[in-house]
Amino acid sequence: MATILVVDDDPIVRDVVVRYLERDGHRTLVAEDGDRADELLREEQLDLVVLDVMLPGQDGLALSRSIRSRSTLPVILLTARGEEVDRIVGLELGADDYVTKPFSPRELAARVRALLRRSSAQAEPRSSVAFGNVVLDGDARQVRKAGDEVVLTAREFDLLWFLAAHPQRVFSRDQLMASVWGYEPALDSGTVTVHIRRLRTKVEDDPARPRHLQTVWGVGYRLTP
Repeated sequence: MATILVVDDDPIVRDVVVRYLERDGHRTLVAEDGDRADELLREEQLDLVVLDVMLPGQDGLALSRSIRSRSTLPVILLTARGEEVDRIVGLELGADDYVTKPFSPRELAARVRALLRRSSAQAEPRSSVAFGNVVLDGDARQVRKAGDEVVLTAREFDLLWFLAAHPQRVFSRDQLMASVWGYEPALDSGTVTVHIRRLRTKVEDDPARPRHLQTVWGVGYRLTP
């Protein structure tokens, strides 16, 4: 049973999300604003956060930044349809996924299950993978570049590991969503694009001219050792 924090100022949304998550056997906590959510984040042992972007007090983007600065706790953002900038900024700040309102509670519950599966799989022992001057330690889930530690979110590590474990193989964004995120993508697969861009800033010597994390135009992405 996972403990999930649901943060939304709309009581109807909170109630619907909580009912679907508890139907899956999860324990839920709720907060109606960012300040209360921040208190619960510091007080409780959580497994995942469902976080609305538009909140009274501390908004969802600020809270997402705060979460990522101190942990790899999985975060799913709830954003208004059409607010693409919020989704992109949220992913840039380290959110793992997003769902646009109005949303299907079943889809949200499925994404929660997939993200929790990915998080639980992180405990499985793995070996090491290297490319260029970058070394991935699967057991410790650590990345070093030229000997210096590189801080990645849980999802960034999973994506980099997956690509590094399949060198030179090209994966479409849909394939990466299915293999790394664990579910079929929605129409917008910009999540992958943002994560690739973030990884390039962290592991490439020149992110504008990536040597390893390459785009294959019209197809997808590959990692070239």
